[in-house]
Amino acid sequence: MRTRGEGPDVPAPDRPWDEIVPGLWMGGHEFRRAAGRLEFAVVRDEFDLVQTLLRLPGHGPDEDVEHHVWPIPDGPLDGTQLAGVIRLGEAAGEALDEGRKVLVRCYHGYNRSGLVVAHALMRRGCGAEDAIRLIRTRRSPWALHNDLFVAYLRAGLAAVRLLEDLAE
Repeated sequence: MRTRGEGPDVPAPDRPWDEIVPGLWMGGHEFRRAAGRLEFAVVRDEFDLVQTLLRLPGHGPDEDVEHHVWPIPDGPLDGTQLAGVIRLGEAAGEALDEGRKVLVRCYHGYNRSGLVVAHALMRRGCGAEDAIRLIRTRRSPWALHNDLFVAYLRAGLAAVRLLEDLAE
């Protein structure tokens, strides 16, 4: 499994965020401009709801934007962390149903945000493989390169959470 900090083989994205389906965006905290220079992705008021899985100071959003923060690692998740991911996916879907514009973000906008976005898509009827493929097509081929998160999605987050809770 490749994760942030494990080497230069995971490039920063070319854009701060990408629309996966109408109204549902996935992004990160930094991106690389065409000239190759890294820039911070700062959210202001572009979205109605921002869900943050890795919070960095100074990256927004503005105070009047609804903001859910649920820090999780880019690695194995316990039952409580999985419960938060499930809740974020549900909240993203509810916001979409209300016609709101949602951003789910982590560091690069690849794995943690991909887990939440894929769960939201699956709750809306998309199969795991289709959700993964859509995210990789719309965000980056690097999206959901965390094999464990892909396995979580294929098994279903509710089932994984139940197994984690039983193991504790």
